[in-house]
Amino acid sequence: MQKAWFYNEYGSVDVLQFGDIPLPNVVPGQVLVKVRAAALNPVDYKIRKLGVLRTADAPFPAVPGCDLAGVVAEVGEGVSKFNKGDEIYGDIQDFTVGNPKQYGTLAQYTVAEEHLLASKPHNLSFEEAASLPLALLTAQQAFDT
Repeated sequence: MQKAWFYNEYGSVDVLQFGDIPLPNVVPGQVLVKVRAAALNPVDYKIRKLGVLRTADAPFPAVPGCDLAGVVAEVGEGVSKFNKGDEIYGDIQDFTVGNPKQYGTLAQYTVAEEHLLASKPHNLSFEEAASLPLALLTAQQAFDT
């Protein structure tokens, strides 16, 4: 078990709970991350409040959060980029994949596909690294349009 913020239905901030949930299972191509820092973005409350960007079969309880920095706790079969103990960061919600994400970043542990993570720069703290992924993606998209 792990501590996490989670919700069992969509709605206002009142649906958020803090408590124990199971650790996520690591499947091939995924990394189990011990979360050291997480960032909140507007999309996090939109998913919780409106259910946007989640499919109808997305399981509950759902853990909010997209951006994180942490340490690799376990690697799934086929993962070649990271090893246990590596410091990483990333935006773990790949909304183009089409598979529902149950575990976000507001938990002690989460899982993410290997391609969504990068090695944390040594000159950044975990908090600084966690604040970057979605903000940088937003800036990049502004320049691309």
